[in-house]
Amino acid sequence: MRVYLDLVVILNFLVDFLLLLGTNRLSGFPLAARRCAAGAAMGAIYSGACMVPGLRFLGGILWRTVSLAGMAVIAFGWGKSAWKRGGVFLILSMALGGVAVSVGKGNFLTLVLAAAGVWVLCRVAFGGQVGGREYVPVELTLGGKTVSIIALRDSGNTLRDPITGEQVLVISGDVAQKLTGLTQAQLRSPLDTLMRRPVPGLRLIPYRTVGQAGDMLLAMRFDKVKIGSKERSAIVAFAPEGLGRQEGYQALTGGVI
Repeated sequence: MRVYLDLVVILNFLVDFLLLLGTNRLSGFPLAARRCAAGAAMGAIYSGACMVPGLRFLGGILWRTVSLAGMAVIAFGWGKSAWKRGGVFLILSMALGGVAVSVGKGNFLTLVLAAAGVWVLCRVAFGGQVGGREYVPVELTLGGKTVSIIALRDSGNTLRDPITGEQVLVISGDVAQKLTGLTQAQLRSPLDTLMRRPVPGLRLIPYRTVGQAGDMLLAMRFDKVKIGSKERSAIVAFAPEGLGRQEGYQALTGGVI
């Protein structure tokens, strides 16, 4: 049987790309199509290398594992959530293999359609919300600086501005420092910092967490906040501690924004 190297590379790219997209959808994360395409490109190059005489040893289980791990790192990063998504990606890959074997071996169209079926299932059946969690991309712009982060959409987050009644976006202290220059010490002493006014437009937002007394967060209005595909002005509060470092998000939105 004649095997065409270009078809092998294209097939693997399409299959891996769809599986990586499906993994993000199933895990509730934004699609991150560019990172998924980069990960799929690595998988495609690996599959092509396995077909080259003298490099067929790369088809062994060790190098297959290395390839899958490399694709996961490129597509998902290094955090705790990345390990979880890597596991989901492995499960989807195994599921696709089972479908391909049961339907028919070595069929280009069958593999692509099966991968597309996995992607459609993840999109329709789960809709980006698994276990009550949904993650959305957020882009913040202040004074010419723009930062792109991931936010957890938390329906239990009811923090609002007491003056306007607007729902408040909460970002982690390290992101706030990049945008405003405020240090962690300044964020932990919101009243003292406000009195010194190191940044124009600062205000205080009262908040309360379960089992703890109320406190204050420094906040200010950002004229340009893009949450998902919607762009608007919004009040952004600065949490002195990190948010979701182990889960891969740096902000909290509520059920409205």
